[in-house]
Amino acid sequence: METSSGMFDDVNSSVDKAANYLDITSGLLEQIKQCNGIYRMSFPVLDDDGEVSVIEAYRAEHSFHQTPTKGGIRFSPTVNEDEVMALAALMTYKCAIVEVPFGGAKGAVRIDPHSISDTYRERITRRYTTELNRKGFIGPAVDVPAPDYGTGEQEMSWIADTYMTLNPGQVDGHACVTGKPLSLHGIDGRAGATGLGVAIGITEAVSFKEDMDPLNLTAGVDGKRIIIQGLGKVGYHAALSLQNAGALIVGIAEIDTGLYDEKGIDIQALLKHRNENGSILGFQGETIADPMSLLEYDCDVLVPAALENQITEKNASLIKAKIVAEAANAPTHPLGDKILNERGILVIPDIFLNAGGVTVSYFEWLKNLAHMSLDRLTRRYEEETNKRVIGIVENLTGRTLNKDERQALTQGPEEIDFVQAALADTMIESYNSIRELRNSKQIPDLRTASLALSLQRVARSYQTRGIFP
Repeated sequence: METSSGMFDDVNSSVDKAANYLDITSGLLEQIKQCNGIYRMSFPVLDDDGEVSVIEAYRAEHSFHQTPTKGGIRFSPTVNEDEVMALAALMTYKCAIVEVPFGGAKGAVRIDPHSISDTYRERITRRYTTELNRKGFIGPAVDVPAPDYGTGEQEMSWIADTYMTLNPGQVDGHACVTGKPLSLHGIDGRAGATGLGVAIGITEAVSFKEDMDPLNLTAGVDGKRIIIQGLGKVGYHAALSLQNAGALIVGIAEIDTGLYDEKGIDIQALLKHRNENGSILGFQGETIADPMSLLEYDCDVLVPAALENQITEKNASLIKAKIVAEAANAPTHPLGDKILNERGILVIPDIFLNAGGVTVSYFEWLKNLAHMSLDRLTRRYEEETNKRVIGIVENLTGRTLNKDERQALTQGPEEIDFVQAALADTMIESYNSIRELRNSKQIPDLRTASLALSLQRVARSYQTRGIFP
């Protein structure tokens, strides 16, 4: 049986495949593929019993073709150096696809965040930040972390506070990390950005009749039967946005159980049920004892939004979905991906589809550098302009709007309106660029086309910068 090497080698193998469609010299390609820096650290932290625990952690900076580098920090007991390097590489290509001017990076701490106290987790997070700062692996112009698996707004707040304490007087200090809460200079819409980006990407991908015809699907997201694996932040916001767009969410797979209902699952009601009961068990629909089996149920679109390597050579031949939309990082193993492509299943790759998070992180970084919310200069001005326009229209037509109509038409845009509009524009333009390259160069799949597009852009940056000294 064909075997695969480590995750970083798997990423580079995909890059080599994409490079076959481009004119990139071997030396430049090698530079693009290499991880420019990896910091493996071990540091002591006192646990809740007062005992010393030695924590293993990592930070990989894959590419300096653009700076700062950017990438999440995950807390996981199984993470390793190879995984961190691979995820950092994917961040490089992801940023290039959506034209966010960052190099790729990734960080990780080998802990189970769910089995330790909040105070212990805080001590680990602050010590990890201190180690990054000590070696120059964090800073608004150097390397900007963000949340990932096992981390969220709270960890990002601890990181920001620690960094600013260690670097007093740095006026742009809050830009050292993104994914912060609004109370600490975060940006409205960041929490749901990745999931919303997934929904926008899927909606755009299924809008092309010529791409849907070979799959025996109609164009448009309306009525599409969708199964979501993982109802975390990404899966929930993707499911809710797709449902609001007219899709039918027929299956939800969680780590402990699954749910299937061909009539459709009310996502908001399901989330309320889970919050009240601690599980999706007991919600209306068919309970699926083995949630992994839901990946093999009949549907139009399967959205793996959990962890990596969920679709492998063992189950890829059993997938009945016509489209696999990768909301998680690397949910499809290369051997599984090969089988899906051979079967004619359209795979919308992770390096494009889940780029909504880094896109809105970019907006947060810009906001922190500007020291001002995106709507502050424009909202009142636009409201007053809208009122004048409506007044003119009312005089011309003789009709007077009621209070609710006037409010709806005159209200100026808030920060989240700017964020979501810019995110939609980014995802739609990026998908069309991928699709255009795929069609022009007759590239057989979207993953290879996505990597080819990112390689073009990264190579152009390196060529323009040159080599010094």
